[in-house]
Amino acid sequence: MSVRLSRRSALFVSGGVAALAARPSWGQAANDDVSLAEAVDAYVAKCRAAWPDQPALGVAVVREGQTVLARGYGVKAQDRPGAADEHTLFAIASNTKNVTAAALAILVDEGKVKWDAPVKTYLPDFRLSAPYIGEHVTVRDAISHRAGFGLGAGDLLFWPNSDRTRAEVVAQAAFVPIEDGFRARYHYCNLMFVVAGAVIEAVSGRSWEDFIQTRILDRVGMSETVPLARLADPAKSALPHGRVGPPLRYQGDMTRIAQSIVEVWNWDSAAAAGGICTTPTDWAKWMAVRLNEGVLPDGSRLFSEDAAREMWKPNIIVGSSAGPTAELPNRSIASTYAMGFQVQDYRGERLISHGGGSPGGISATVLIPGRKTGFCIFSNAEESFLLRALRSGIADIVMGKVDVDWIADSKRLEAEGTEKSLAAAAEIDAKQRAGAAPSMPLDAYVGTWRDPWYGDIVISRRGEGLWLDFTHTPALKGPLEPYDGETFRTRFPDRREEDAFVTFAIQTAKPATATLKGVSPDIDFSYDYQDLRLTRV
Repeated sequence: MSVRLSRRSALFVSGGVAALAARPSWGQAANDDVSLAEAVDAYVAKCRAAWPDQPALGVAVVREGQTVLARGYGVKAQDRPGAADEHTLFAIASNTKNVTAAALAILVDEGKVKWDAPVKTYLPDFRLSAPYIGEHVTVRDAISHRAGFGLGAGDLLFWPNSDRTRAEVVAQAAFVPIEDGFRARYHYCNLMFVVAGAVIEAVSGRSWEDFIQTRILDRVGMSETVPLARLADPAKSALPHGRVGPPLRYQGDMTRIAQSIVEVWNWDSAAAAGGICTTPTDWAKWMAVRLNEGVLPDGSRLFSEDAAREMWKPNIIVGSSAGPTAELPNRSIASTYAMGFQVQDYRGERLISHGGGSPGGISATVLIPGRKTGFCIFSNAEESFLLRALRSGIADIVMGKVDVDWIADSKRLEAEGTEKSLAAAAEIDAKQRAGAAPSMPLDAYVGTWRDPWYGDIVISRRGEGLWLDFTHTPALKGPLEPYDGETFRTRFPDRREEDAFVTFAIQTAKPATATLKGVSPDIDFSYDYQDLRLTRV
């Protein structure tokens, strides 16, 4: 389990814990658009001062259908000139999911799709490893994270950048293990959103990106937005940044990790789950449409009022608690997932939200329907505690209930997490130094190893050691080192990626099967090494 805030936590607005603080100077309720813009702008400045390594931010605020604030802060790349502004492109990753849900809503309005029809209605060849679920999982299930897959299951089909096609990802879903009961519990699942994208394509006769472009982006007037990262002009983009060690990922100095967004985030094969890149200016337009339940600025509708309400209807419980207390004024009684959005109570009001995380970028969208107000935060780095401070602090400013110092609290948690992560990294290295030697010669582990859903992983000799190759993932290739007995560890030269432990099982005097798990305690959940079951071919 991670000891730090991770991409997983960046996906949702925190309903978490913070110490009560003296009311900051920007804590008065902002009752007009100018005051709101000034209060948010001042708060962003305070957050940037607390996290000086953050290269760029994009922030937009809308209220009553109008853009109150749309601004870029900082620089698009830390090692070159170029200021970020309101027209700078950011990868928004899983914030794409609510656009995919809206695309399905359009098809529902046209009578071409039904929320509660089985996916097989539209994809007759669709199968899952649990046959009953494959037969009965519906469109609603697909975009509600309740099919039964574990967290991030199947993500290695497209994360990191993979050579798999969209059709191959959907086909391989038939072999990804399902670890829970159907509709039993919430487990965040990108894979089923890829399936939802395939439904859009099958029903409309268009590619997902063409449907999104012509039926949504063009109609909303989002002329700066692109549905695929490979279409994002690097000169107009906030380039990805992160910490790549030493000793582990998410530690060390901040550095630019790519020359373009697509270099580390080519999700063509999983676009429906996270493909969109957009700007603060454009996403403000989208938030206004969502807050107005599908009504466009010209008075026409993108989708019906019924569809708008259906997309915000809770379908599965994410978490629950006893509710707010004097010490925890923002704690939710219930956090739920609807379709492409999380829905929760927050300080006595309904809050609609989602987050997104990609290599070198995280983002958040927060809508407060009762106030007809929403805001977004885009980042070109992975500073999740900064995102926590921004999204919770801006929500409180909008509500005029600023009684928590989110900056101080997030810095405290960040420091605690860093201390634990560094200690964990030292322990990992110490165990390797003290580890037992493998029981067999290195040549015994050489061969092709196959997982039913990922495909082949090849282990070969290179020099005096072993070399491991995830055959569908160009970045996951590197030395495989002895760690402790039958457990080895990767040492990928591309330090943007996460290493894995590989543990072999010996049968009839030779390695016959292997399992994997991530090395780092802070590993991103989309490196779902733990779902791999390798058998020697």
